[in-house]
Amino acid sequence: MELETGTAAGGVSRRIVADLSLLFVTLIWGTTFVVVKNALADIGPFWFVGIRFGLAFLFLAVLYHRRLLAAWRSHARLAGLIGLVLFGGFALQTIGLEYTTAANSGFITGLSVILVPVIGRFWGQKGPGPATVAGIISAVLGLGLLTLSSDFRFNVGDVLTLLAAVAFGAHIVMVGQYAPRGDAVVLAILQIGAVAAAGLAGGFAFEPVPAVFSRKVWVALAVTAIPATAVALVVQNTMQRFTTATRTAIIFAMEPVFAGLAAYLLLGEILTVKQIIGCVLIVAGMIISELG
Repeated sequence: MELETGTAAGGVSRRIVADLSLLFVTLIWGTTFVVVKNALADIGPFWFVGIRFGLAFLFLAVLYHRRLLAAWRSHARLAGLIGLVLFGGFALQTIGLEYTTAANSGFITGLSVILVPVIGRFWGQKGPGPATVAGIISAVLGLGLLTLSSDFRFNVGDVLTLLAAVAFGAHIVMVGQYAPRGDAVVLAILQIGAVAAAGLAGGFAFEPVPAVFSRKVWVALAVTAIPATAVALVVQNTMQRFTTATRTAIIFAMEPVFAGLAAYLLLGEILTVKQIIGCVLIVAGMIISELG
């Protein structure tokens, strides 16, 4: 079925295809927490981030080489700055996965959706409204139930992942602020390249060079480099035009749910009743915030 039909039925079809495509992207993102956690037993987090984004950069650079050659000079400085923020998010998230569960990482990372309006105030955007505040309260309560131990201590991996969520929120705000000024695709490709360069530099500086890649590492790179990074970016930029921002945000709120399911099915991670309630409060907070 063609996405460009002009009838009302065609509009509904475009929206359904777009929503299903975005849901599939969200499913891929949710499973990455499990495969990355498995791979980190055999490769350092900086090397993994650098190689993952390096492969994604090469794929997109070949796919969009003409646009990239025409516009990279005018986008390089801004893309480098935004890319460093994105690198901070993925580096903190990947390191945090070494110390926390895949399910926890997925749900805490999802908090970036709620943090966007809060962080946006630093760029002069409108402050969070009542619905967003209610969503933040719900998410913070859920975060406490999900991550706090019986003696009210945070796991270091949870703290690193929370900082990653802040970085991801800042990245979303910066892209929304600056992407309309130029070619969004070129800006995204150069950001990915900046993350790759920073990851490889961190690998050379702080981690041993991986001599061989285990099967777990190859699987993680196969899932994250092209499908979860390069293809997901193209699908999101293409399909989001045919649906609403609110529907997109609610679909993306399913990412931690998929992460939790994948962690249970593939790693045998089991959440306690307290943690399940916390997860529900986090997802509810994300949906309340976006519907508001």
